[in-house]
Amino acid sequence: MLGSARRIKAFSLRWRLTLLLALATAIALGTAAWIVDWRADSEMQQRFDTALLARAQAVAELVHIENGTIEFNPRGDTTAAFPGNANASWYELHCGASLVAHTRQVPPAISNGALPRFADAQLPDGRTLRVVVLHFVPSDENGASAAVAPCSLHYALDRGPLDEILDTLDWILLGSLFGVCALVLLLTPLLVRRGLRPLSVLAGAMADIGPDAPGRRLPHSDTRELAPLVARFNDVLARMDAGLAREREFAAGLAHELRTRLAELRALVDVETHFPSGRDAHELLGEAGSIGAELEATVTALLQLTRIESGLAQVHCESVPLAPLLARAQARHASAAAARGVHIEFAGSVESTATLQADAALIDIILDNLIGNAVAYAPADSAVKLHARADSLEVINPAPLLREEDLANFGQRFWRKGEGGGGHAGLGLALAAAAARAQRMRLAFLLKNGALHAVLRWQIEPDL
Repeated sequence: MLGSARRIKAFSLRWRLTLLLALATAIALGTAAWIVDWRADSEMQQRFDTALLARAQAVAELVHIENGTIEFNPRGDTTAAFPGNANASWYELHCGASLVAHTRQVPPAISNGALPRFADAQLPDGRTLRVVVLHFVPSDENGASAAVAPCSLHYALDRGPLDEILDTLDWILLGSLFGVCALVLLLTPLLVRRGLRPLSVLAGAMADIGPDAPGRRLPHSDTRELAPLVARFNDVLARMDAGLAREREFAAGLAHELRTRLAELRALVDVETHFPSGRDAHELLGEAGSIGAELEATVTALLQLTRIESGLAQVHCESVPLAPLLARAQARHASAAAARGVHIEFAGSVESTATLQADAALIDIILDNLIGNAVAYAPADSAVKLHARADSLEVINPAPLLREEDLANFGQRFWRKGEGGGGHAGLGLALAAAAARAQRMRLAFLLKNGALHAVLRWQIEPDL
């Protein structure tokens, strides 16, 4: 299947447009030529029939009745006055049951009718005729009112010249059609190449875009059809650059944290190997396990943060009870707070039935990281305060070492004040900020009187 796919040759867009334009031109001009030819044939045929009828009527005017006898051109030379001849016209005149006059070769018989009737006929020698049958009553020069027999005139003209003109017109139209199609086939590739030049410019610009040149974008196009394509492609490039930046940041941060924790683990092993401290094996394994747990927590937090920022973590909002949510978050950090002598104080002005529209998993991440960060960085024997309201939650912890300029770094990956950090990798606030943005919540940090205030606000759902 792959081999057959590789054997498929790319089809030129220029030749595809050329063929489509040539086909459209041939159909349009062919239809127009057919209409012109049909109208020209009808018009010329009508004019030929009009001339044929006029000549037949001229012949009919030469027939009259004199003394009760039908006379044909009694005033002069019949051959000269009568338009029929053996080379161009033929006639046959019947009055009643009598054959009054005719040419040496009579036109073929056609069916009669009350009105003049036209028809095509053919002589034995192959010539094509146009025949008209005209019925009339000859005039009586003496003014007699006696009944006379009506006359029937079969008059024919050679339609060969007409057919030659029509054939010539057909050839002219057909030649014009093929000529125009050939001209389209010759000129369209050049015009299409010129029209597709903006695509060539974009192709050249795309050749310089890649992972090694982040930030490069396609130049703005003045072509109306290409401007949306360029904009969408640049948006895709922006998302790709953002994704690559997140991946690089993820890899760099993870490498830094892994190197730090692994260095601690290696130092622990080397010290105990060369300079045994005599500590219990369970204590040593517990310390190694703590380092491993910190590594696991770091990787988990990085993965969660990357999934949220890249949009892979889908937000499923639902009504989440606020009081049980805060109680669970407080209980998860009770033991860590007790180990450091930190008290968690909860004060709320919300009802027990209050709810908020949020993703349960993401709101847990936010509360867990805000409270965990406050417990980890609060001084020993201090208090962390939780103030819950109907539209917000405020987490307050003493932060004597923080400065106002440090707040600008909050939410950045792997930033932490000081070297200790309570064993944290500096990802908690970044993860909380990303989860808040995903749910369209606002997370702000304020420093008041040596205390850090983390304020999370959400929209209040109106009562239905």
